[in-house]
Amino acid sequence: MTSITILRINHRPFRDKRITTHVALTARAFGANEILVDNRDEDLEKTIETVSANFGGDFRIHTGINWKTHLKKFDGIKVHLTMYGIPVEECINEIRNEAEDKNLVIIVGASKVPPDAYADSSYNVSVTNQPISEVSALAIFLDRLLKGRELGLNFQGNMSIEPSRSGKTVRYVPSMEQCVKILKEQGADARIIEHSMQVFEIAAKIAKRSHANLSLVIAGALLHDIGRTTTNGIDHAVAGSAILDELRIDRRIVRIVERHTGAGITLEESVNLGLPEKDYTPVTLEEKIVAQADNLVSGNSVVPLAITVGRYREKGLEKQAERIEFLHKELSDICGVDISDL
Repeated sequence: MTSITILRINHRPFRDKRITTHVALTARAFGANEILVDNRDEDLEKTIETVSANFGGDFRIHTGINWKTHLKKFDGIKVHLTMYGIPVEECINEIRNEAEDKNLVIIVGASKVPPDAYADSSYNVSVTNQPISEVSALAIFLDRLLKGRELGLNFQGNMSIEPSRSGKTVRYVPSMEQCVKILKEQGADARIIEHSMQVFEIAAKIAKRSHANLSLVIAGALLHDIGRTTTNGIDHAVAGSAILDELRIDRRIVRIVERHTGAGITLEESVNLGLPEKDYTPVTLEEKIVAQADNLVSGNSVVPLAITVGRYREKGLEKQAERIEFLHKELSDICGVDISDL
């Protein structure tokens, strides 16, 4: 399917707000691209937009839509969910095949649906020929349509649920202001904060040029040295990741902090350095950006790549120096310009 639109008709803001909210949330979680609601409801829009902003994805909501006009002009497959329709198991394969390269609209009524919706639909489909919640019907239909693939969607938002057998764990991507607050609460001094701000400025420029996830890079850069509030040793990155893990910061940021030293620490090197046995080499673009931005800052001053590489070589760390040079070239190639010139 090119896109999946949910068309909610006969929504009554004074009565249906909660159930229509659930229809929209189900549509978003189960793979639809947008929901259109006939009656104007700004509170409903705000609720769904807030969910998308927090938990990610590009799901859209528009209210105040003339549903009859939209349906007549819609170029694609029109499915109306109704208890009076053809059982879903009898028609889902046909619908899936017909909609493979077309847009799909799914009509979900809030109250008694007018005859036009039945007549103008390509398919009238029932999840069961019994009275049923439209939320349940939509979820089951989308699950059959997408063959369960929607359950593996990765929305990549600022908040994420960490599956747990018991309890509730929500992780989040802190804003710039929240990062500074976290640093201060953990006892970071002016030296750490000034250094982190300088790394952030460089990392943000690289992130924008390379189209990386800017929110992750900002948080990772600002928090990369939070472990130095407890240790200034080679283990400060590990210590920092533990602090952020305890604070329930998004694990993508935890890994940025854990892997930011030099151009990473290999499994073999971690053993020799007395760190927990693990590969600390940056993998994602965001991890690489923060690591290299840190390599270009000494204290609160930007330094040439050659200075950083030279310091590693003076210590006999030739392989590590080569990895830093390679990482610099990799990011420069992605950006189309030497990142030192950004």
